[in-house]
Parts: sequence; structure tokens; C-alpha cells
Amino acid sequence: MTIFNFSDDEALGKVASVDTATVIISVDDVEQLKRLQVNRLAVLQSSKPGQHLIGIINQVTRKKLAMPSIEDQGEQEDEQNLCKVALIGSLIDAEGLRRNVFRRTLESVPEIDANCFSLEGDKLTAFMRIISHAEADGNSLTLGKYTLDENAVAYLNGNKFFQRHAFIGGSTGAGKSWTTALIIEQVAKLKNANAIIFDLHGEYSPLKGEGISHFKVAGPGDIEAGRTLSDGAIYLPYWLLSYEALVSLFVDRSDQNAPNQSMLMAREVNAAKTKYLEDGGHKDILDNFTVDSPVPFDLEALLKSLNDINVEQVPGARSGTTKAGEFNGKLSRMISRLENKISDRRLGFLFQGGKDVLEFDWLNRLADALLGSSAENNRGGVKIINFSEVPSDVLPLIVSLVARLAFSIQQWTPSTIRHPVALLCDEAHLYIPNKNVAGATDDISIQIFERIAKEGRKYGVSLVVVTQRPSEVNKTIISQCSNFVAMRLTNSDDQAVIKKLLPDSLGGFSDILPTLDTGEALVVGDASLLPSRIRIDEPVNKPDSGTIEFWKEWQGDVSVGRLSSAVDNWRKQNIQ
Repeated sequence: MTIFNFSDDEALGKVASVDTATVIISVDDVEQLKRLQVNRLAVLQSSKPGQHLIGIINQVTRKKLAMPSIEDQGEQEDEQNLCKVALIGSLIDAEGLRRNVFRRTLESVPEIDANCFSLEGDKLTAFMRIISHAEADGNSLTLGKYTLDENAVAYLNGNKFFQRHAFIGGSTGAGKSWTTALIIEQVAKLKNANAIIFDLHGEYSPLKGEGISHFKVAGPGDIEAGRTLSDGAIYLPYWLLSYEALVSLFVDRSDQNAPNQSMLMAREVNAAKTKYLEDGGHKDILDNFTVDSPVPFDLEALLKSLNDINVEQVPGARSGTTKAGEFNGKLSRMISRLENKISDRRLGFLFQGGKDVLEFDWLNRLADALLGSSAENNRGGVKIINFSEVPSDVLPLIVSLVARLAFSIQQWTPSTIRHPVALLCDEAHLYIPNKNVAGATDDISIQIFERIAKEGRKYGVSLVVVTQRPSEVNKTIISQCSNFVAMRLTNSDDQAVIKKLLPDSLGGFSDILPTLDTGEALVVGDASLLPSRIRIDEPVNKPDSGTIEFWKEWQGDVSVGRLSSAVDNWRKQNIQ
């Protein structure tokens, strides 16, 4: 039995104009017009029997029209009551053995003078129940409750959410970390989940439980304590960097000798990797490897080789004399820069990992820890990586290094045994910025994430971009996202980004972005049957990102010794 058994006398009005997916309704009853609310749902009669069209009310207008009177040639006032509706889908009464099937397609458009009905009361509840059941098909991801009907659970299709990339955004305190934590907890419950979260401030450390494992990019304190991968400390050795990344880290582009330095860096790194493979007897790799291949090499030997080139003397024109070599003195700045980086304790995760990171199978161990599913390593399929101690000047390079590792592993895995992985990019604006504000290390990061956004789907790599400033995130990355969970955004530039990405017919839907409550979101995209306003559920373990209650804290007690503890931790570069 169809849920839409409207009678003609319940009609809100009749169709006066049809323009693709936008319909104008002429409303006769002024009292009904007063009850209408923007962003509520409406039902229209379809030109196809057995179907109804569903739309969102975008605009309600009441105009007074001045009309000349035939009797006295004076003027009398008339009114034009209009309702603008954006069509979003069709409800089919019967499809095979199924009844009341909602589809996000428009197989027909309403005819002029077709009836339009406001969707409310029991009919709204019945429709929202259909939406919930349609999405709860075993691939469901629960976000919360629909604002339209708080009894209806808001589901997303988990397959489509991750297949087609997703965006989660909102101003500080709007609840984006809360939403991300809710998604993480549900992913972690899956038997063979595989996801990596880039946690820049350690705010997801409270998330615990089966299926979740925590890692931290090794800081000075971790190196001093000798913590290893088995302890959750990650080392990302220099030899994992691509040639472009090595150049951006060691070569000053403003140096007039930068081209020579870049060329020699490629040549000497290639030679150092060749020597490592020859000494280890890895002849099967020698024939095909490149300067970008993840092969360990001795950094001290590379430094010695560069120093020798920098002071090289060659035979002079006359017998028994010498002169400066072609590159004599031209590598000095690069060598100094390299030596400073090696000795920088903040970069210990790159250069001070010890002998373990030079072992040939070390990359296998790292890949197993970061990309292994729950069944493969018994550590948890959701890996939360804490980047809080990575210096900000190299943060984009290091985050993108992990992303490149994940993408490369997926790319080189045979398609028959490939297992998908999702990358959740928290605070994405810090390492995937717009190109017009990007620096050298940002360029490397942008290239890697753009490639993942464009090609990741065919290799089973998904991006979930999480940010408080969508206007500062790379436009190519955002444009590749097909699912949007947009929370309160008060900045006009950020609102404009979301508006541009929504379908034209739903452009007005984003006008409520600045008025959303904390924990409320607009959800639009392939994973959601219905563009909706949703109140997000609480995660079991809340991230450590809640806004501090200043007034309340100022009335309470203060921890004794907090400042001396902070200064001590600052000096040690480690929070105790």
C-alpha cells in the first residue's frame, strides 16, 4: 500500500512552472502558505502513474499585485502566493515485490496544474522510515537522527561514502571532530577495517577499544627512551622520501647552484642505493629500481661523497698542477643544510632511527603496522597516527609521505588481492593548502594528495577531508569529494566553497550553514538518499577537542605546579 494516499482537497497548490529540477507552485490557501517552512519536504504528482516526486522547499513568497479594475478604472490589490521546490527524487509505489521505493532519480517531471502536497505528520514519519530502511542494507553508516523527524535514524551508505571521497567541515566547536570520531568507531567494528587517521594535535588519543591502534611519529623523548615500532613509535626514514621530496628538504631553491645540487643529489642517491643492493645481494631489484624506489642507503656515505665532490681537485693544464673541479665549492650550502637537518633532534624520526631502519625488510614491518587489517596484525584496523611533535615546516612533507606510502602499496598490490584503505585527513588545510599559498614542501604534499583524489578509487584508496577552513583547502581535492557533511560555517568564504559544490537546485540549502547548532550537519552526496539536516549522535569516546569553558574554569581551582611542568615539558619536547 502506498504511503502517499493524498486527496485533492489536501493539496498545497498546483504546479505553475517547471524548469528542469525546479518547480514553482501556486498556493491558493494563505493559511497553508503561512505554515510552510524552507528546507521542509513536499510531494508532487508525477506524470507517470504509480510515482510521486519528492522535493525540498527552497523559497516561499507572497506578493501583492496591483491590478486595474474594469468597473471603476481604479486599482484593487490581488495576491500571488508562490512556493519554489527543488526536486530531489521519486517515490515508486511498487517495484517488483518491493513497495514504496525511493530513488534519487527523476524519471519524469510534474505537469502544469499537477497537485503539490506538504509532507508532514504521519506521512513524513512513514517516508523517513522508508529512507532509513532503504539505507540500512548492511552497508550502513549511522550518523544520527534526521532533524525533520527525530524518530528516523540517519544512515549513509558506507560503500559510497568511502568510494567517492568525503568532506567533513565546520567552524571551530561545530562538532567535526565529534563526527569524525563517530565514523572511526563504526569503522573499527568491521571485521577487516583498514583506515589511517592523520591526527595532528593528538585529539583522537581518547578513542580506545578493539579495532583501534595508536601510533606516534617519534619525538625527541621517544628516541631518547629507545621506543620502537612495537611500542607505537613511528620512524619515517629519509630513504622513503621521493627524489622531489629529498630536493625540497635539502636544496635551497634560491641558491644559484640549486640545479647542480639537485642533479648531484639524484646521481649520488642512486649510487648509494645501488651499493646497498649490491652489498645485500639483491640482484633481482638492481635491474629495475629508480631513484624513487624505497631502498635504504647510508646517509653518512652520501655525505662523504658530496664532501669529496665539493673539494675535488682535477689535473691542471700544466703537468703536476691541479685546479678546482667542476663542482668545487658549489655544494657547500647544501652540505651544511644536510648536516643541520641530520643533527636536528626534532627530525629524529627521519635521521635517528638507528640500524633497524636500514634493514631491508624494515619497510615490510612498517607497511604491516600501518596498512595491515585487524585480521592480519591483531593490532586494530583503524590506525590513529599522532603528528603533534612533527615541526610545522616539514609537516606537509611528512603527512604526505605516509599518504604516498599507502597509495604506493595499494598501487603495486595485484588487483585480485587488493584490500581498500581510507585516509582520514584531519586539519587538511595545514598540509593540502591552496596552490597560491603553498611553499616547496606544500607542493610535494599537494601533488601526492591530488593524485590520490583523482586516481585513488581504482586502487582502493579513499580520502576523507576534515577541516575547519574549506576555503583554504586545495580546490582540486575538494572538487573530487562526492559526499559532504557540512557543519556550522560562519565564514562567508567557507560557505561559498560548499555552495559551489552543491547541485544548482540545492544551492539555497546551504544558506542555513551559519545557523546550524553544535552537532548539527547538512549531509549531501552519493552516500545519502536524501539531502538532509542531521543531528549527529555522540561518539562513545569523545575526542580531546572540546572547547574549554573559560568562565567556569576561572571560578574553579588551579593545578599547583602547572607552569613549571609546562616549561619542563617544553624543554624536553615531551608531554609527561
